[in-house]
Amino acid sequence: MNFKIGLLILTALLVSCQGKSQSRITIHIPTADSESEYIWNTIQDINFFEENKYDVSLPKGLLMEELKDKAKAGRLKDTDYERLKVFVQDSVYDTTDYQKGYEAIESKLELINKITNEISQLAHNWHFKAFKTYQVNLSLYGPGGGFNPDAGIITIFTTVDGQFKNQDNPANIIIHEITHIGIEASIIAKYQVPHTLKERIVDTFVILHFNAYLPDYRVQEMGETRPDQYLITKLDLKRLDYIVEVMMKDDQ
Repeated sequence: MNFKIGLLILTALLVSCQGKSQSRITIHIPTADSESEYIWNTIQDINFFEENKYDVSLPKGLLMEELKDKAKAGRLKDTDYERLKVFVQDSVYDTTDYQKGYEAIESKLELINKITNEISQLAHNWHFKAFKTYQVNLSLYGPGGGFNPDAGIITIFTTVDGQFKNQDNPANIIIHEITHIGIEASIIAKYQVPHTLKERIVDTFVILHFNAYLPDYRVQEMGETRPDQYLITKLDLKRLDYIVEVMMKDDQ
C-alpha cells in the first residue's frame, strides 16, 4: 500500500515538473548592469520615440537630462555610458522594485502560454517566426514594450506597484510583442513597412485572432487605419503577405 502511494506521489510530481517545463515564457528581473544597458539604448533612440510620440520613462536627475540632450545632438560617448552605470547602481536600482510586476505577469502565464501555443499552430500563406520559449525582461524604464526578433526576447515596462503602460493586462503587451517578432522578417522587413503601419498591423492581428482571450486589448491610435479596410476577419490574415504588398505599392 505504501509503495502504491509513493508511486502515485512520484507520478504527480513528474507530471507537475513536465507541465512547468512546457512554459513558453520565462520572466527575468534585470540586474543593475542590464537595466543600465536598456536605459542607454532607450536614450540613444530618444529622437525616434519623441517623433512617434511615445511616453518614455527614464530615471529622474540632471544626468539623465544631460544624456538626452547629448543623444539628440548625436554627442553621446562611451564615458557617458560608464557614468550612467554608476548612477543606476548607486542611486536607482533596487531588485525589489520589480517584484509586483513579476507577480502580475506570472499570474497570467497560463493564458499567455495558451495563446502562444495557438500562435505556433496558425496556418498562413507566409512564415510566422515562432520561438519555443520567449524571454520576458522587466524594466522600470523605456516605452511600453520592445522586442528582439532574432533572440525571442521581449522587454516590458512595469512600475514598482505592478502596473503596465497603455494596457492593464500584461498578457496584451506580451502577445503584441510576440506578434511583432513573428512578422518582422517575413512581412515588415520584406516590404519595409513604416512604423505606424507596422503597429496597426500588429494590433489588428491580435484583435482578430485573440479578442476572445484579450477582450480588454487596446489598439494604439497613431493615425494609421489603412489595414482596417483589408484585414476584417481571421481569414484575411492568411493573405497578410499579399495585403501588405498591395498597401506598400499604393504608397509608391
